[in-house]
Amino acid sequence: MSFETTRLRIRMASQNEMRSILEGETDPELKTAYGEMLQGCLDHPEQWQWYAIWLIETKDGLRVGDLCFKGFPPDGGVEIGYGILEPYRRRGCATEAVDGAVRWALAQPGVTRVEAETDPDNLASQRVLARCGFLPTGEMGEEGPRFVKRKAEAPT
Repeated sequence: MSFETTRLRIRMASQNEMRSILEGETDPELKTAYGEMLQGCLDHPEQWQWYAIWLIETKDGLRVGDLCFKGFPPDGGVEIGYGILEPYRRRGCATEAVDGAVRWALAQPGVTRVEAETDPDNLASQRVLARCGFLPTGEMGEEGPRFVKRKAEAPT
């Protein structure tokens, strides 16, 4: 499964790709997160897309980062997480990828909103969320302030 934006292709990693990413990761925090994603996929194969690593690539296949959804809760709110590799930051890749992923997610059956949280000091990530139409919820999560973008109401 994949989708494209103007400059990027965002595609769901296979089980083998996820294992390879996990094995090659040296950052303990990311290694734990990638392991949780893989385990989520294995535990919920019918909802793979909501647990998988999604690779953010240029259209010629160069990996610039990744994103994920943190499961699919029954209330229709999915949480997104994302990261761009250092050499590709400050080029609009995060905004483009998050915007595309949110549009894709909100078009899926049962999804009513996309949520995110970011470190309080990560102003760049907060700007990405604002550019993508997220609003602060006023709540604090484990990582910091929470943001939400809701599915637009159908006109009546």
